[in-house]
Amino acid sequence: MWERRDLKIKAKKVVQKNYWTAIVVCFLIALLTGEFGTSVIGIWQSEDSMDPYYIMHQQEGKQPPYMLTQTQVKIAKTMEANLNSAMKPQKYLFKIWDAMYSFYQSKINLGIFLCIGALIALLFTILIADPLIVGGKRYFLKARKENNTKVTIIKEVFQKEHWLNIAIIMFLRNIYNALWYLTIIGGIIKTYEYRMIPYILAENPNIKRKEAFQLSKQMMKKNKWKTFKLDLSFLGWNFLSVLTYGLLSILYVNPYNTATMTELYVVLKEENQTKELDLKE
Repeated sequence: MWERRDLKIKAKKVVQKNYWTAIVVCFLIALLTGEFGTSVIGIWQSEDSMDPYYIMHQQEGKQPPYMLTQTQVKIAKTMEANLNSAMKPQKYLFKIWDAMYSFYQSKINLGIFLCIGALIALLFTILIADPLIVGGKRYFLKARKENNTKVTIIKEVFQKEHWLNIAIIMFLRNIYNALWYLTIIGGIIKTYEYRMIPYILAENPNIKRKEAFQLSKQMMKKNKWKTFKLDLSFLGWNFLSVLTYGLLSILYVNPYNTATMTELYVVLKEENQTKELDLKE
């Protein structure tokens, strides 16, 4: 059985061996995909909201009637940083909601604009953001075995023989997550059940959809609660990152967190005697 402490010790060594390239990889992923919550003000940190009252007041240039204290804001941002990775794939759904409300308000031009924005966000998620996330996992899997691992490793998943399969499976994972989140608890459970899919794709980009989901489910069986506690163990780091306006995340927490989750994947794979399949060199 794996222990958090062991994973983190190994992860720290990986980050130390590949510090600068790990920072660059995580920064690019944060900037382009929103994978690391509030650590970087990237293209995903737009004011996406499903609250029509918020939308209406933003359009009218007004402030909502409720204000948070500085402490409450920091706590909220800490929670957002931890939930963002799970909710990021659904952000284009937020735009669709906003568009529907705009049409309801007879703001046709704004509704059309938001629909276009939703379509662009959807295409970007499918074709760029999700494969890039898989590329990041690929980098950290390589970094476990090499010193000064090259950043260019992340582009390996964009090879034409891999790209489409990765994009489709990641998109389906996002859709399933979104549907399960309608049940709230089911969404949380499935988020952990699907946690290993990006790593599986990073090692075997041509794997079939059904097999990828089955492998992730098998690896996370009886490990969801421990993984949840592993996530909680980074809350303190995330709170400190908020206090430094994301600087600590960029310089340490994001690589450390990702390297730890990579070590978790390797351990679970070994425990389940899953055969390692690498990308073709």
